[in-house]
Amino acid sequence: MSGLVLKLGPRERVLINGAVIENGDRRSRLSIVTPNANILRLRDAIHPEDARTPVRRICYQAQLLLTGDAEIEDTRQHLLRRIEEISHIFKDPDSRRLLASATDALISNQFYPCLKALRALIPREDRLLAAVPQ
Repeated sequence: MSGLVLKLGPRERVLINGAVIENGDRRSRLSIVTPNANILRLRDAIHPEDARTPVRRICYQAQLLLTGDAEIEDTRQHLLRRIEEISHIFKDPDSRRLLASATDALISNQFYPCLKALRALIPREDRLLAAVPQ
């Protein structure tokens, strides 16, 4: 059997194609065999009030696409513009690779890989923001 295997802790919640599923009292494994299912661990979700920085706002928008809470065409165009904007800040080769990966995934409607690539930029953004004098 192929597909995604989710290992869930006790009472952990996950969003699968718009449905919130909560695990029981023990650790468990779920095998997701449907290709292209939209899956988000709620512990990894970015909440609207936490989307205060440019990268976190972009991640939040990608997350809305993943959960089906945003119009694909409009949000895709908006995200492509935001990715272009932050590409002027993140110029190192690894960040460029992540931005290119996010862009490619977004264009092909692969929202989880897009979100994953963008989330990898959050620690870099945190370091940049910490270096700016208040």
